[in-house]
Amino acid sequence: MNDTNETKTSEKCCGNCDHSLAFLLLRGWLAVRAILTGIEKFGAYKSVQKPLLDSTGQPDASGALIDVKIKFYSLANYSGIPSALKGKFANEGLLPPFALNLFDHLLGPTLIATGVMLLLGLGTRISLFVQGLIYIALTVGLILIHQDDGVSWLGIHIALVAFALVLAKNNKLAICKKW
Repeated sequence: MNDTNETKTSEKCCGNCDHSLAFLLLRGWLAVRAILTGIEKFGAYKSVQKPLLDSTGQPDASGALIDVKIKFYSLANYSGIPSALKGKFANEGLLPPFALNLFDHLLGPTLIATGVMLLLGLGTRISLFVQGLIYIALTVGLILIHQDDGVSWLGIHIALVAFALVLAKNNKLAICKKW
């Protein structure tokens, strides 16, 4: 009988550990996804001319140059909504221009903030909920401009956020566990 109690206690402990590890992985993935997506809103490419290299890796004797695209990040590059989609959104009657403008300005910083909060375990439930709201807002926009593939991907994100909220009671490594 004592062995049975030890087994039940061990199973209960390991079961909670499994849930805690599952939540930690999900929390980490969602945090990194949000942070990097937010940072990418500040990225752009510029062309730089570099010497053409021969088969030995040395600059070509003819002095030929090639254009190489290099990615760089800057506050001046920020665009919450990709420029290719801005025109489509601007022509959508159900999206008021002020809301589109506000969303464009807040999307990147909000993703970064909620991602950092989630990564640190600071207001985990709040940051998950806000990320869920962001994904719902993005879904609405993509539905209106008929980007069905993106809607499907956002549906997966919503499911992951919802599952993380279900597992949040197993949040062991957090600065603030209450929220």
